[in-house]
Amino acid sequence: MDLAGLISNVLISVALVDRGRRGLSTDGDEHEGRLSYEEGIAGALKAFSVAVSTCDPKTIMLVEEAFVEQELHYCSEEDSHTRSSMIQALHSFDDAFLCLEAVEDSAVYKVADKTWPHKPTYRVKGFPRDALHLACIAHRTRIANSLRTPGINMREKALLQQRIANMAAVQRAYIEKQRKALEHES
Repeated sequence: MDLAGLISNVLISVALVDRGRRGLSTDGDEHEGRLSYEEGIAGALKAFSVAVSTCDPKTIMLVEEAFVEQELHYCSEEDSHTRSSMIQALHSFDDAFLCLEAVEDSAVYKVADKTWPHKPTYRVKGFPRDALHLACIAHRTRIANSLRTPGINMREKALLQQRIANMAAVQRAYIEKQRKALEHES
């Protein structure tokens, strides 16, 4: 499936989940709500699974970004803590995309590497712990916190676990890009 199809599936899935949640909390709409919710969760899980199978960090990040943007769209204005967290995630994704751009140019990335401390706390497997790594780490923590919420069903937990795994996959693929950029002869 192409990127546009994946993004479209994510947008539809989040809309179905939102409609399902609203139905579950409305007398008489519980059954339709449950069906919509389940269809949305299944669709999102499939989209995230396809995204990670590409092994392309940009594709995986774009799918996650679309999911978060769509959730933000459906998030109540009154839910300031959740909205703030999602907005922060989107800002960190913007910085991560800049890292993905920079790592493609070996000369640029070698210069960038010189600007990062070489102490282990500022490195991931010896490579700069830059904005992409920080975005993935923060987002995994954000999602892991959602996993601890009581009452989430096992299907939604599976989706959250897939999203956590996707962020780890982004980092693994990105480390390979970092390795290639820093080993390349100029």
